[in-house]
Amino acid sequence: MLLSSLTQHQLIRPAPLLRFASTQIKLFSSSSMAASPKVAMILAGSGVYDGSETTEAVAAIVQLSKHGCDTHMFAPNEDQMHVVNHLTGEEMPNEKRNVLVESARIARGKVKPATELNPADYDALILPGGFGAAKNLCNFATTLGAGKGTPEDMVVQPSIAKIVTDFNTQKKVIGACCIAPVILAKVLPGVNVTMGCSSGDDFPFAGATGAVEALGGTHEETQAPCKDVCIDHDKLVVTSAAYMYDGKPHEVFESVCAMVDAVVDLAKQN
Repeated sequence: MLLSSLTQHQLIRPAPLLRFASTQIKLFSSSSMAASPKVAMILAGSGVYDGSETTEAVAAIVQLSKHGCDTHMFAPNEDQMHVVNHLTGEEMPNEKRNVLVESARIARGKVKPATELNPADYDALILPGGFGAAKNLCNFATTLGAGKGTPEDMVVQPSIAKIVTDFNTQKKVIGACCIAPVILAKVLPGVNVTMGCSSGDDFPFAGATGAVEALGGTHEETQAPCKDVCIDHDKLVVTSAAYMYDGKPHEVFESVCAMVDAVVDLAKQN
C-alpha cells in the first residue's frame, strides 16, 4: 500500500517540547460571546486511501455545526492521483475519479472548486486528513512520504498553496489534522504543528513527523489518545493528530473536535 514506507523511512529528529493547548480551557472568556465564524473546508476526495478521511471530515463538519459556524466546502476540480479499492487497499489502475466529484459525497453535493475560494470571505480554514491530502492536495505521498527526493521536491497544488498563503497573510486561523499539517509545513516556513508522536506502535505513520522537521517546521509531540492540540499563536495554526494515531473512532472524533474547538475560539478572538 502506498505510504507504507512512512514507517520505514525515518527522517525523525527529536522534536522540542513547546506549548500545548487543551481546548477545554477557553483562551479568552469573552470568546464565547463573539459571532460564530464563517469557515472554509478543503476536501481531497472521499475515502481514507485516496481522498479525505471520512471520519475526520464528518467530525469537523459536525463540530463546526455545533458551534453555529457557516461552513462552505471546496475541493480541487482535478483527477485524483489514483483510485484505491478500499476493500483490498490495492490501486485500481484503469479507473479515474475527480476530486471535486468525490468530495461531493461528503459535502452532500454542496462543494465548489477550490479556485473559487476567496479567503477574504472567511474567518478560518480547515483541512481534514486522509491520504488524499498527501496525494491530491500535494505530492507528499510520492516524495518525502515515500522516502524519496528532498523537501524541494515536495509540491503543494498551486490553488491550495495560494489559499493557505492568503489565509496566513490575512491573519486568518488555519486548522489541520492527521497528515494535512505537512501541507502547512511546506507552505508556511517555521510553523509549529503536531501529527501525534514520532515513534510508537500506536502511531503507524510516525515517520511522517520527520518530514515536518525536514521542511523547516517544528513537530510537537502529542501523546495518545491525542486529545491535545498544538497551537502556533504566531501563525494562527491549530493541528491535531486524528488518525495519525491508531485510535478508536471516538478518540479520533475527539481529536478532530479539539482542533475545531480551538480554531473557533481563535477565530472569535481574531
